Amino acid sequence: MSAKNGASNQQEPPHAPAPAPSPASTPAPGTLMVDLSQDRVGEFRGEWCGKWSLRPVGGGVEWTVDPEDVRPADPIQRLRAELTRANRRSRGELL
Repeated sequence: MSAKNGASNQQEPPHAPAPAPSPASTPAPGTLMVDLSQDRVGEFRGEWCGKWSLRPVGGGVEWTVDPEDVRPADPIQRLRAELTRANRRSRGELL
């Protein structure tokens, strides 16, 4: 065998361009997210036509937001949201 044949056994690096970075991964339904454009915390409800739907934690009308304008809620924001939900439930506003 020649050296040329021995070198061909090594894997060649791929020549295809690197994939573009993917947009933010879609969170699981119910995940608490912060809408940075409105400074609101909401539960992720789903994705449709490139927009994400969020719903107020205590219930209410959903709104749509671009995924680039959303980030996961911080622990203190999650705590506040859960407290809001518990208070509304104790007052009978939620089932």
